[in-house]
Amino acid sequence: MFDELPPDLERLQALRVWHAMWLQRIDAKIAAVRKRQAEQEHGRRTRPRPADWVVQLGIGAGRPPVQIHTGDCYMKGTRL
Repeated sequence: MFDELPPDLERLQALRVWHAMWLQRIDAKIAAVRKRQAEQEHGRRTRPRPADWVVQLGIGAGRPPVQIHTGDCYMKGTRL
């Protein structure tokens, strides 16, 4: 089964170093993915709940209030 490996010590050691480098890269990637997943989960758990009410402001000087929306309204816009 392992007959494809080179018979001499130098090439076997080179292969071992090459595989060790790849394992290090794989382990680093696993750690990065785990960290990113933990950060995303933390963000989901600590996300503040939406405001009960949102006031949409108009355009121009003084920016008067135009509409009032519930915090989860899809029409609340970006001018808050």
